[in-house]
Amino acid sequence: MAPQLRFPWHASPPPGSRTLGRFSRARATAAAPRMATAAVRIPQQSIQLPIKGLAKGPQIFIHEGARQALERRLELAFGGPVQLGVTDNRRRMVTQTRSQGRLRVRLHMMFLGAEERVKNALVAYVVHADREGSQVVGEFIEQNLHRIRASRKAPGQLRSAGQVHDLDAILQNVNQRYFAGTVSDVLITWGRKTRPRDGKRTSIKLGSYSATERLIRIHPVLDQRWVPRYFVQYIVYHELLHHLVPEARVSGRILLHPPEFQRRERDFLKLSRALTWEQKHIDRLLRAR
Repeated sequence: MAPQLRFPWHASPPPGSRTLGRFSRARATAAAPRMATAAVRIPQQSIQLPIKGLAKGPQIFIHEGARQALERRLELAFGGPVQLGVTDNRRRMVTQTRSQGRLRVRLHMMFLGAEERVKNALVAYVVHADREGSQVVGEFIEQNLHRIRASRKAPGQLRSAGQVHDLDAILQNVNQRYFAGTVSDVLITWGRKTRPRDGKRTSIKLGSYSATERLIRIHPVLDQRWVPRYFVQYIVYHELLHHLVPEARVSGRILLHPPEFQRRERDFLKLSRALTWEQKHIDRLLRAR
């Protein structure tokens, strides 16, 4: 049996368990689950299929291609059959058991979209109990605490289908194009229509992201025919980056858009076009109802 590693995310297995190792959150919270406990596999093209018999509430949609690719990497390193399950757990991030030559692994969905360095470390830790790998995996979890199940249920009913723009379709398109369909733990909705007290806006927030709800809200002023789809895509992409890249503290200041965020925002293919459109139409957006 591989040696047990000691680090902040490691929890000792219960007596008699054949679990070799597990990563866990250091502190558990008592909030009710935001997402359903079942993981729903979907085809590689990220088509969401209706599944009967699951718990009520938002479901977890797993990109099957990404799951299979990681499972295959584990099989190559292990030299035998591997069964990989993806979870939305709040406490145990990585667990594994070995029985009759088969390796069973359960890990949090955040790992599906991790960079290659993290995936290599994950495989090394799971298969070989690699100490350096455990350190990299622990640091990755620490950096992605904001992606561990929302702690507060989103108030009200979510509404993604607009009169002009379908936010679910846009989110899926952005997710597939820029993140290979691996971001499956965020919700999206149109926000509520609001009017300024004096009848005239001087500023407008076109999008927002709530980490406690894991929810993107898009201002309904964008649900109009004169607002191009690529601009709504940019706003969704920007807010999705807030889900993936947390704020950073630099020299005592909290940066909502740290250097990593700004670097990844430049990957949006129509960034210049979107910013130019926004600047040209900001007055119309402020006047719109």
